[in-house]
Amino acid sequence: MTKMIRIGHITPSSNTALEPLTYQMNRPYDSKVSHHFSRTGVTHLALAQSSEAQFQIEPMLAAARLLADAPLDLLVWNGTSASWRGLANDEALCAAITKETGVPATTSTIGFYAAFQAFGWSRIGLALPYTADVSAEIEAEYVRRGYTVTANACLGLRENRDIGAADPEAIRDVLRRAAAGNPDCIAVVCTNFNATELVDEMEAELGVPIVDSIAVTLWQTLREVGVEVRIPGWGRVLSGA
Repeated sequence: MTKMIRIGHITPSSNTALEPLTYQMNRPYDSKVSHHFSRTGVTHLALAQSSEAQFQIEPMLAAARLLADAPLDLLVWNGTSASWRGLANDEALCAAITKETGVPATTSTIGFYAAFQAFGWSRIGLALPYTADVSAEIEAEYVRRGYTVTANACLGLRENRDIGAADPEAIRDVLRRAAAGNPDCIAVVCTNFNATELVDEMEAELGVPIVDSIAVTLWQTLREVGVEVRIPGWGRVLSGA
């Protein structure tokens, strides 16, 4: 019997999208890879101390410890807070998780930058659910890391429950606006924003690859555990095209 690879995900407490979508996308690998989830308190996204407090290391470590009670091959912070807080925060988190649990760790934001590098994409259109100030910080962080942001389209949402309830047509609209400026790809930043199910459709309409947060986190975790990613029906990143 083949040894099952087990991946543990630390997820925002108010998320409803990423767990079922991760299970759906993983179906071709159900016999070899399983996914397990623990939550940490996240209810809103803002440039405020109340939001910043949600992303401190100790609450993340508490979730990681619970996951690591099971035999795991990898831990992942399945959240995109480092997109505006800075990648150094996720790098420090991964080091702390591995020191605490002995399990290698990665994050959604690390996955984004890995995908940009792997596919050779440097001109990025942003499709975001967030408020304008958070969206501006994401753009600034991308620019600091050497990327060109060709468009920054956002929906102005603060509460994570509202993000999870975003209407598919609103998501299509923000993707269309993000396609302005001829980007190499569109980055959908938020693991509770279900652009995931629209990626194949909208890549066909727009002619632009879409790097969706939930999909790219799965892509990153599978790569980290040595699984070649070939999952059709969820866009170019997961298809391996």
